[in-house]
Parts: sequence; C-alpha cells; structure tokens
Amino acid sequence: MPMQRFTVSRDEKYYHAFPDVALTASERLVCVISECLHHKDRSYTRLALRDSGDGGQTWSEKRYLTPATSGLPYWNCPRITRLSDGRLVVVADSIGTKERSKEWGKLRNVLWFSSDDGRSWSEPLETPAQGIVPTRLLECFDGSWILSCHVCNPETGFLFQRAWISKNQGRAWEGPFVVAQKTGLNLCEASLVEVAPGTLVALLRENSGKGWDAYKTISHDGGRTWSEPVAFPLPGCHRPVAGFLQDDRVLITFRFMQGGKGWLGTWTQNFFAALTDRPSLLAERREEAWTRIMPLDYDRSPHSDLGYSGWVQFSNGDLYVVSYIVDDWPRAQIRGYRFNPAIFGLPEERREESHPRSDL
Repeated sequence: MPMQRFTVSRDEKYYHAFPDVALTASERLVCVISECLHHKDRSYTRLALRDSGDGGQTWSEKRYLTPATSGLPYWNCPRITRLSDGRLVVVADSIGTKERSKEWGKLRNVLWFSSDDGRSWSEPLETPAQGIVPTRLLECFDGSWILSCHVCNPETGFLFQRAWISKNQGRAWEGPFVVAQKTGLNLCEASLVEVAPGTLVALLRENSGKGWDAYKTISHDGGRTWSEPVAFPLPGCHRPVAGFLQDDRVLITFRFMQGGKGWLGTWTQNFFAALTDRPSLLAERREEAWTRIMPLDYDRSPHSDLGYSGWVQFSNGDLYVVSYIVDDWPRAQIRGYRFNPAIFGLPEERREESHPRSDL
C-alpha cells in the first residue's frame, strides 16, 4: 500500500503543533494537539483533542482538554499513551518561566486519564517531574510507570535528561534518576523503550544545532541507573519517537535537522522514519547498530517547522503517524500518514547481504 496523507487538524487562527496519537482497543485514534499562536509565541496556549473512527481518514471536531492560558504558565508538549488496563493517559509540561531550561521549580508535568476512549478526562494529576518536553508515560512489564523530561544543568550549562518512577500508578514517585548527561552534549527529548523486562533504552536528541547523531543510554535496573551516552546512527535527529512493531523491529520517527547556517535561518524541512532492531538498541558502539532511514515529508514553506510526532500500529499491520508541518498552510497543521512497514523494502529477516559491501 502506498503512503496516504491526511489532514488531522488545522486552523486559520491558531498554530497546531507537537501532536501525539493513541489507538484504543476498538482501534479508534485519539490525537492530542498543542494549540498556540506560534512555535515562538506562547502568549496563548491550549491542549486539544481530535479522534477518528475510520483509520485516520477523517477526524472529529476539535475539543479541549485544558482551559486557555494567557502568558505564563503555558502548555507546551503533550504526549498520550494507552495503558494495559485500557485507559488513556496524557502528559504535558506546564512552563511558568521564560528561562524554561533553568528554573526547575516552575516546570511542571501533569497527567490526565480517560476511561472512555478519550471522550471524558479526569482532573490533572500532579507529578514531581521538573523539566520540559516529557516522554510518553512508559508502562513497564512489571507495571511500574516511568516519566522523563529534560532541563539545563546549572553546573555544566548543558541540557540533561532525568526520570521518575512510580510503582503505584502515580500515587507516589521515586527519583529523579539521571538518564543522560555529558558535558559538551545537550541531551534532551528522550524516547524510552523497554527492550526486555527491566532493560530500557533512551534515544535522545542532541540539541547543539550541529546536525549530530542521536544518542542513547541503557538501563538494566528498571531506569534507576544508566550507561554513558553513545552515538546512534540517526544523523540530525530531533525528537525521536521509538517503539516496537508487531514483527519485533523498531520504528523511530524524527525531525531531521542538518545543522549549519540554516539552523537559525530556514530551520528544518524534513521528517523521517527509520527502522532498526533490538540488538542495535543494545549495541555498545555506533558501529554495531544499523538503521534504515526513509523520508516521510518535506516542508515547502519558507517558514518551515515540523517534526514532533507520534505513531501507532493497527492490528492489520498498518502504521499511522502524526506530525506537524507548515507546508501549504499559513500556520502549522497536523498531518497524518498511513502506510505499511513493507514500504521500507527491508526483508522480514534482515540478512547481512542487505548491507552495502565495503569493497565496492
């Protein structure tokens, strides 16, 4: 099946960005959206929802999860997860300071829950997580929850990633635990994957604006201690979103940011997806990991802005990805992409012969 593109959400007045999507037990899609005036103008923000019952072809009218904000604090980047008990959970960061990477006490992360496939939602539940751009709430094999976000370390001046763990579904939390930290690297916007019971991998954006690889760290004790950061072969990777497919391969969607002079000029124009596997996530060196990278979209706007994403897989194997993009609309819009993993062209069983020969 060729890739299909759909409009999920757009508005003539507001900037719609930073989406995520969940799939209910009945295979209904629920998309959470950040509504604001611009990526760089958060004088108004509000979190919104749309859902689809026809596989992402058409979407409901917008409805709001939060009241509107005016000035500080403002809502930033929401994420949505379907828990094993069927509930949906949204997490979002609330930013109460212009120095959003430094004033930790003004950086909150809260949770909302829905027991009816996103039709109604609980009051917000506070968490102790202080930082911005949270991960999806990860429900581990043992039932524990992990939530992670990043902030600037005042001692080094570089961004670093931390995590909090709850053993009782958010009533109490342990942490923070340092997920990724290295002087000289701005490590942030992690995506957490549990590759085996108690073994976690964090894929991270490196935010120095130089087009460097993604980085990863590994935990073998349920997220309490983590390895030193190691480069992962996803050049220019911003905001990775990783997870396992039904065939046990790993899909990662991300914004491609090439660095160079255009970093502050034309920003970014490309949205990518990549395949990898479990051994690559656990590899100790960059040279021991493989990825297969495919373009998903290109932003033609002179004011391009795109690439925070989320994705799910239907029971028939098809993928549905959501991301934001400007492209042919005056402001950022949410676009959906439906395709089958076969579009990557990689055999079911990866063979060494699929790698280019080094002597050619």
